[in-house]
Amino acid sequence: MLLAHKIALDPNNAQRKYFAQASGVARFAYNWALAEWQAQYKAGGKPSDAALRKQLNAVKREQFPWMFDVTKCAAQEAIIDLGAAFRAFFEKRGKYPRFKRKDDRVGFCAANEAGTFRADGKRIKLPVVGWVRMREAVRFSGPLKRATASREADRWFISLLVETDDVKPVVQPHAEVGVDLGVKTLATLSTGESIEGPKSHKTALKRLRRANKALSRKRRGSANFREAKRRLAQLHARVANVRKDATHKLTTRIVKTYRVVGIEDINVRGMAANRKLARSIMDGGFFEFRRQLEYKAKLYGSRIVVVDRWFPSSKTCSCCGVVKATLSLSQRTFACDDCEFEADRDHNAALNIAKVAASSAATACGEERAGAARKSRVKRSSVKQEENTALENAA
Repeated sequence: MLLAHKIALDPNNAQRKYFAQASGVARFAYNWALAEWQAQYKAGGKPSDAALRKQLNAVKREQFPWMFDVTKCAAQEAIIDLGAAFRAFFEKRGKYPRFKRKDDRVGFCAANEAGTFRADGKRIKLPVVGWVRMREAVRFSGPLKRATASREADRWFISLLVETDDVKPVVQPHAEVGVDLGVKTLATLSTGESIEGPKSHKTALKRLRRANKALSRKRRGSANFREAKRRLAQLHARVANVRKDATHKLTTRIVKTYRVVGIEDINVRGMAANRKLARSIMDGGFFEFRRQLEYKAKLYGSRIVVVDRWFPSSKTCSCCGVVKATLSLSQRTFACDDCEFEADRDHNAALNIAKVAASSAATACGEERAGAARKSRVKRSSVKQEENTALENAA
């Protein structure tokens, strides 16, 4: 199976400069290929990422000699990413690719061709730049397939795609559980346990507003502007990291404890349309919570049952099954008029979700351990092979 391991780097000043140059080359190659793709398509041609990479290799020595200062993978992998973006657009899985700006996500990729890079303890050897220190060693054993360097705030990270069999299924001690995500509490389990979310954005909101105000008062492009922008980025990175940490710990505990996990198919975008609740909903990270549950269920042998979003889990009595006609959002306690059953609103919903999960009446994901769904995208060896296998290997 293929697993990605993201590790913080500790580069020196020369290595930081190289990372910035490689990221700029990757962005330029992506924008160049996108412009060529649009021009060729408008002229009646049928462009492809394989043909564009061949075209760039033919002209870059005369037109773009500065590209040779960094690894060739930075430009080649960027064009492969463009091809994957167009395939996602044609298959209606994504939007039309747009040109990248300097303010966009900074980073570049490298495929491990004939040992282009390798890890040795808390360091990794990358093309051209050499050995770079890492904050921790690679957790998984196996060959490294791909490396993606990226910058978040003022820190550099390396994401390594590893082919490994280190992660094994576990024996879950309990049968099933229902998980109800909410605004007041991050998750309420059918067992009665309520997990308070970190609410990292709400906690840092005052500092975020102050940092945004400080940035708006700086002259764009000045040293003070860059410093204020860096401080704001650090705050946003901390908010995201706190949320990720809580989500990872909870989802891992759930899939390792229960064989069947029921969760609602929440319409996060529709819920976020409510301006009063939008900030709290997005602060909970509901989509990321479900995504982690689904891929971890495949790793550890658990099963995810996704309950239909129109199922009245909050209005249904978990004791007798009677559905209430109305239940306002302000009513935090569910009281059944027929059997006089009373329970916390979220706990009652979690009990109903657990019943659906136990009966497996909804769509289930992760019955079999299929490993990570991500495929290795390694640069092909020849142009002929690239043209024949572009759709299969660059997805």
